[in-house]
Amino acid sequence: MEQTVQILGSILILIPFALAQSGRLSARSKAYLIFNLSGSAILATQAAFTLQWGFLLLEGVWAVVSLIGLVAVLRGREPRTEH
Repeated sequence: MEQTVQILGSILILIPFALAQSGRLSARSKAYLIFNLSGSAILATQAAFTLQWGFLLLEGVWAVVSLIGLVAVLRGREPRTEH
C-alpha cells in the first residue's frame, strides 16, 4: 500500500511536469498547481509517517509553494516572478 501511495503522488507531480516541459500545460495553470499540490501533499504525508525528514522537507516545501501559487492564481493574480 505504501508503494502505491508513493507512486500515485509521484504521478500527480510528474505528468503535469512533463506536460509543462513539452509546452502542453502552463506551469502557472490551475491544473498544474492543483496536481503539484496534491502529489506533494501525498508524498509529504507519507514521508512524515515514515520519518523520512529530508523527503518531508522537500515535499512539504513543494506543497507550500504550490499552494501559494494556486492561491495567487485563484485570486486572479499571477504568481510572482523576478525578471
